[in-house]
Amino acid sequence: MPHLSRKEFLKRTLLASVAVPFAPLLTQAAPLHIPLNHRLMTDEAFWAEVRKQYLLDDCVVNLNNGAVSPQPIAVQQSHISMYEQSNKAPSYFMWGEVDGKREQLRTALATLMSCNAEEVAINRNTTEGLNTVILGLNLKAGDEVVVSDFDYPFMLNAWKQRAQRDGIVLKTVKLPLPLEDDEKAVDVYRLAITSKTKVVHLTHVLNWTGQIMPVKKVTQMAQQLGCEVMVDAAHALAHVPLSFQDIGCDYMATSLHKWLGAPFGTGALIIKKEKIASVWPLLSAREPKSADIRKFELLGTRSFPAEMAVLDAIVFHQKIGLEKVNQRLHYLKAYWSERVSQLQHVTFHTSLKPEFSGAMATFSIAGMTSTQIADTLFETYGLHVGIIQWNRLDAVRVSPHIYTTLAELDRLVNAVAQLTKP
Repeated sequence: MPHLSRKEFLKRTLLASVAVPFAPLLTQAAPLHIPLNHRLMTDEAFWAEVRKQYLLDDCVVNLNNGAVSPQPIAVQQSHISMYEQSNKAPSYFMWGEVDGKREQLRTALATLMSCNAEEVAINRNTTEGLNTVILGLNLKAGDEVVVSDFDYPFMLNAWKQRAQRDGIVLKTVKLPLPLEDDEKAVDVYRLAITSKTKVVHLTHVLNWTGQIMPVKKVTQMAQQLGCEVMVDAAHALAHVPLSFQDIGCDYMATSLHKWLGAPFGTGALIIKKEKIASVWPLLSAREPKSADIRKFELLGTRSFPAEMAVLDAIVFHQKIGLEKVNQRLHYLKAYWSERVSQLQHVTFHTSLKPEFSGAMATFSIAGMTSTQIADTLFETYGLHVGIIQWNRLDAVRVSPHIYTTLAELDRLVNAVAQLTKP
């Protein structure tokens, strides 16, 4: 494949099709209890064009996009082109021309997440980003950190390592899910904070159930009590509205290979400018006390083509727009979940109200394990869902994306109906 400029790539893809005026409403789905632009959400001609931007397997209906999302064809092409170019002379093309887009990417990510470009470090995923902060903060024995029982295991493990190594004290709050009361959520964390609490760890969108947490409100409360706040935003970016500046937290990390559809193994860490110098890098740096966010990017050689193709994922996302994406994801979740929730023996562990959940919803069926449900859905109906086995949950998670069709969700509803028949 000959090397193409970014502009040439975009011209050759069908990205223009997602910017065309909306076609007339083609479906007459039953009204859904969701206060959004119904015409926009249900313009199936528009979303059919979006679907054409993806390379999909007709034999597998992917309803586990919350784990990792596919990349649009334009992103894949850009990645492959830069990979091929890099291999012609890696130390010249990969470290020079390809990685030469790093500052452009940093600026684009800052715009996407509403922060200063000098606060963004480009890395490989949320786990790496948050581990950098967790293991790099200056905490001492007796300092308390508040986490929840539904935070991501890798983050909890990192905090447990600090507890074993440094004697910090972990305090775990129990989240009564699903939550449909922001003040109740704030109070759960407030009651755990003492004069010894230094950090509050929050997850914006819980991966287990899709619950959207009131991270801004909890952040404001915790900071007023003298705590620093870090936010796990792995499932928030390109899924629900996300603004580092608006939330006001001190640290945040996200994965770009989830809802944004960037190449696998791409992520970002955001740290308030005034906090950078006090966080030790996870890996070696020439000046570990530096206030330059780039000290967190000294990972050695990795896939620079993958990182720089994130730019194409951002362009694709912005061509459609977060508002359209957010509304469509809400619609798709409501389309299947409102019908499944009416079936006997089904229990939802996710609020179906749009202010408390986005694309993802988790449910269980009485008398069946999560593995039994997932295996049957896949083997009999070709439906791939996520298995949730954590804490008090043994359920399956369904997470469609913007390329998912209503026919695929109809198949899911019919399949669950068959599973719940007496």
